[in-house]
This record gives sequence, structure tokens and C-alpha cells, in this order.
Amino acid sequence: MMTKEQFEKELDLIITNALREDIGDGDHSSLACIPADATGTAQLLVKDDGILAGVEFARRVFQHVDPDLKMTVMIPDGSFVRYGDVAFKVSGHSQSILKAERLLLNAMQRMSAIATKTRKYVDILADLKTKILDTRKTTPGIRALEKWAVRIGGGTNHRFGLYDMVMLKDNHIDFAGGIEQAILKTNKYLKDNNLKLKIEIETRDLDEVAEVLRVGQVDRVMLDNFSFDDLRTAVKLINGRFETEASGGITEKTLRQYAECGVDFISSGALTHSVSNMDLSLKAVAI
Repeated sequence: MMTKEQFEKELDLIITNALREDIGDGDHSSLACIPADATGTAQLLVKDDGILAGVEFARRVFQHVDPDLKMTVMIPDGSFVRYGDVAFKVSGHSQSILKAERLLLNAMQRMSAIATKTRKYVDILADLKTKILDTRKTTPGIRALEKWAVRIGGGTNHRFGLYDMVMLKDNHIDFAGGIEQAILKTNKYLKDNNLKLKIEIETRDLDEVAEVLRVGQVDRVMLDNFSFDDLRTAVKLINGRFETEASGGITEKTLRQYAECGVDFISSGALTHSVSNMDLSLKAVAI
């Protein structure tokens, strides 16, 4: 998994690149009509119901743009919010607030939508052992934000990228020459390169589950697009020897049925690739 240091660095890269993209050689709209020494206050208005996420990211954006900006938080990350709530206020140089506005809104609207969807999934399984995982099906360049939002919503992060866990999916298995070859080659590679990474392998049917059980040397078995009956059978066959993860077209309606089959994890790309942004706005406070 990503370390705290790696995560902090990723956030700084996201902020730096997003501001570069948005501001270019200057925010000419603000420069044209707002004096450099003008100050003001703005507040984050909530226009939807859901789980708020990205408040602490907004704080980082403000500090990056102008360390003199002062932020007062009324509603922290992870809280349920309703239309009309005020999440925070920020005061300081007006030009600085406007520079930060679009980045923090874009991020918070998407993060809040992801956190809201994740919380729905988590609540459905509140009394079961199964944990909700995200995937790598994220928006290029802002994966750290989207996976952060999943955590805020109560979900669990899967691997961050290709480097922090081995996942042998169908194409890896087919190109490697089969399940046994994929597993043996992977274990040799990790040993030869002194890498300590968990290995997960995808299975497509009960015959492949049986082959994984014969070969061993993995940490988790993904059970992809299994029927409920086959999923229950697979969990029984594995019998705690490896972690189990269900995936493939699992929706909010079918989520609990999959979890009741006894899997340890359910992964869902929909947490990050199929959400509608929460409506938020940053509005100047009249003096």
C-alpha cells in the first residue's frame, strides 16, 4: 500500500499540476478587477445531500496557493450533509481565494460523490464481515483523491497501482501459459528481486479455483463473475486458506447477496467510475 510519505507527495503533485493547468500565466479575470491587497471571506455551500469529502484537501489547496489564508471548518470530512449546510469559511486575499476556487470545488464535488456511494455500500454490509474495496478504475492523475474519498466513505483501498501488489488477472494467466505457470513465475520473480508483495489471482470458474488450491503460493483469490451458488462453493473449497474477493458486475442491488456467500472482500469499480458529482459552491460572503 502507499505510504503516508508517498500519499503526501502525490497530493502535492496533484495540486501543483492542477493549478498549473488552471492558472497558466495568471488569473487575468481577478488581476483585472480586484486589487492585490483586497481581502474577503467565502463559504463552501452544500447543495446536495450526502457524505462530505475533501475538506482537508481544500485546506491543502488554500495553504499551497497562499499560506496566509485562514480556514474555519464547520463540518469535517465524513459527515452527512444536507442542502443549505455551510461546510467551511475561508478568509484572506480575495485573489488567492479565487485562484483556489475551481480546484477545490472540482475535487470536493467528485470526492463527496465517491464517499457518498461508498457509504451506501458499506451500510448495506454493516452487519457482515465483508469489506468494500475500490479498484484502479479511477480518473487519471487524481487517483489519490478518489481513493482518499473511498476511505472517508468507510471503504477499504485495494492496491494503489501496479507496483504495490501483484494481481494476476485473466490476461496475465493466458499470456503466462496458465495458472500454475503464472503463480510459479511470479513467486520466482519476487524472490529474485527481493520484493515482498502480496499475490492475488483471478479465477473464472470452479476448475480454476481447484487449480489455485493445488498450486498455492498466493494470498488472495479473486472470484470473478461467479454465480451465487458457485461463489458459495468456492468459498467453502478455499475454507480460509486464502483471502477471497468477489468482483464483476456487482451492483448496489446484488451487493448483499454476494457478501452473504461468505467472501472477505467485494471490489467495485463503480465506486469511482460511476458517480455523479455532489453540487457544491464557494460563495463570497457579503460584508
